[in-house]
Amino acid sequence: MKMKNKLIKSKILICTVIIVISLLLSFILISGQQGDYCCEKTTSGAWCQNAPEEECNENFRKTPTSCDATSFCKLGCCYESSEGLCMENTPQRVCNEKGGVWADSPECDIPQCELGCCVLDNQAAFVTLTRCKKLSSFYGLETDFRRNIDNELECIAVTQAQDKGACVYEEDFTRTCKFTTREECMKIKSTGNLTKPEFYKDYLCSAEELATNCGPTHDTMCVEGKDEVYFRDSCGNPANIYDASKVNDKSYWKKIIDKSESCGYGKNNANSKTCGNCDYYLGSICKKAERESKPKYGEYICQDLNCYDTSDGKNHKHGESWCEYDGAIGEGKDPVGSRHFRHICVAGEEIVEPCADFRQEICIEGKIETSSGIFQEAACRVNRWQDCIKQTEKDDCENTDKRDCFWIEGVHFIRTEEGNTGQQGGVTGLAEGGEGACLPNYPPGLKFWEEGDAEGICSLANAQCIVKYKKGLFGSKKCIENCECLEESWAEKMNKICTSLGDCGGYVNWQGKFTQDGAEWKIAGKKKTLSQAIISSIKSRAGV
Repeated sequence: MKMKNKLIKSKILICTVIIVISLLLSFILISGQQGDYCCEKTTSGAWCQNAPEEECNENFRKTPTSCDATSFCKLGCCYESSEGLCMENTPQRVCNEKGGVWADSPECDIPQCELGCCVLDNQAAFVTLTRCKKLSSFYGLETDFRRNIDNELECIAVTQAQDKGACVYEEDFTRTCKFTTREECMKIKSTGNLTKPEFYKDYLCSAEELATNCGPTHDTMCVEGKDEVYFRDSCGNPANIYDASKVNDKSYWKKIIDKSESCGYGKNNANSKTCGNCDYYLGSICKKAERESKPKYGEYICQDLNCYDTSDGKNHKHGESWCEYDGAIGEGKDPVGSRHFRHICVAGEEIVEPCADFRQEICIEGKIETSSGIFQEAACRVNRWQDCIKQTEKDDCENTDKRDCFWIEGVHFIRTEEGNTGQQGGVTGLAEGGEGACLPNYPPGLKFWEEGDAEGICSLANAQCIVKYKKGLFGSKKCIENCECLEESWAEKMNKICTSLGDCGGYVNWQGKFTQDGAEWKIAGKKKTLSQAIISSIKSRAGV
């Protein structure tokens, strides 16, 4: 009996397989008759569509089956990391084309797409953690992501808890008030007749209809985390932004009035005696007033955070930065021992940050246009001078994306047989003529008082010029070739190349002192010195 049952079960299993195969063959046959294909992309631009073969784009894949059965149009989760967006049931090819990351999970059941409550001040959104970071950054807030909240309704309830307003309660049988959030209000325990605090959204504690012991005053205050100066009620609570014209206006002490609807909106209102609508980004913040700048009411004022009459002789906004130097810069002009500096205006104070010594860093600056005008920014970055002399083409030399160099015409570096190799590019010296030479735009500072790289780098500018003469009658001679090498201007030109390689040659230091110790100019073995006119020209070039 047992053996018989086993045989029957085997027959049923075989029949089932046959039926399934029959149905599958029938489906393929019907599909083939209708001419439907899975087009990776159609001629109309749609991705992963079932359509007649002639509607498939010939530059993309196609197969005579449903797109659900293909690998290239398989549905999954498309995760866009920069925005934190997750798209369910997205074909892999579509996701890749949009720059997303595809995962084999049609329902987006992956950690990157885990949802939570993102609290944004008095707002909230049920989004992914990455999306929450993006939104928080956009609004200038710290990320507050709550994983323990797993649905949108609870997330919305969080925002209600963050509502601000008047919390009315009994304290020693006196009806009083605290300006706080709904959440904090519910935590207050009354010590009088009132059994539960009452919360009034958007109301100030000084509102007459609340009938509390809190009322308007002429006092002001700063609030932690806020830029503005606020009126203070008789219970010590903040009211609306300080506006001297509204001090006795009962309606101004009733409900919260937004910053955008308060006095002086869009301005920094620095040192204003009548308006406390400060704005940190525009250069002001609430501070206790100095004696000479007392406001009309209260003790607080919008302190000016901008900087005036700075070291460059200009005024700068709070947060702005700019570059300053010890002399001229660029095209090899930086004086010996000079340095680049970044200056910053912070809360009315000018702060100086030196870039790395020996000009291993340079200061760069730029300007951006904002809603409140031009804003200047500066930064110290690495001086990319190391491979300048290796460059033999002007375009490569002046490629500012890769290096900080400049091109000089009429000279060229003499190179060894190894050519453009090694730290010094196979250079052994300098010569007249040729297409040109590539030099550091900001010559590096060198420890020329020590043995080492300084001597090797400076020697690359060694130049020899052979002058040819033609003998005449009675022992006279006439220069016929390279005659310009006898001129002082030639020595000045060679010296310029030498000083552009680093702290080499005859040049000026950052204090304006000139020395010829680093340069040696000889004609027929006789040492020559540069004239005062040439020295004055070199000093002028250095800008000191």
